[in-house]
This record gives sequence, C-alpha cells and structure tokens, in this order.
Amino acid sequence: MFRRLLTGVMAALVLAVAALSAQASAPPVGLLPNGPVTAIHVQHGLLFAIVVPRPGAGLAWRGARLSDATIARPLDEGELNGNIVFVYRAGHAGKTTVVYALTRGEGPKALKARYFRITVS
Repeated sequence: MFRRLLTGVMAALVLAVAALSAQASAPPVGLLPNGPVTAIHVQHGLLFAIVVPRPGAGLAWRGARLSDATIARPLDEGELNGNIVFVYRAGHAGKTTVVYALTRGEGPKALKARYFRITVS
C-alpha cells in the first residue's frame, strides 16, 4: 500500500514539474521605443486582424505588453503576402491597447514597436 502511494506521489510530482517547464517562456520585453499607433474600431463578436511587416532573419514580432483579452482575444497568427497577421476576436465592449515589439530572437530589447488601440462597441 505504501509503495503504491509513493509511486502515485512521485508520478504527480513528475507531472507538475513537466507542466511548469512547459509554461516557461521568453523573457519580457523591456523598454519600448515610440512607434506608430493604429486605431481599430470593431463590433462585438467580429474577427479583426493586426498586420505587421515580416521581420528579417533572426528577428521576431512579440506581444510586448498585456492587454485585456476579454476585449480583444488573440486567436491565430500566420503569414500573408510578406506580412505577419495576428487574428483577434472582439469581445465585450471596451478599450485596450495591443503592443507588438520587434526583438532579436526572444531577447528583451525592443528594436521597434507597433501600438494598436482597440475599441469594441
């Protein structure tokens, strides 16, 4: 009985460690440079896209700041016509700002930034 209990506890511990390591992510983006601000107005429940230019080799667009996912929920991303497209669904009415930063790999230094002010009605 004790051996079975010990095995169960060990299995739970291994699963917990695996789950925590799977959640590891890139370091947060540091200071953001000024960049263009785009206003997007959309009705509740509709899909909309945020488009940024495809970065050069070794660079990546990363979400730089938290935004209210109940207002603008990210769904998917892809490449279209040489641009990176982030697809969102408009949630409940309100305002939030989505910020993307261009970084070298997953580094914390932002080389460029794009700001998107989302208003859902």
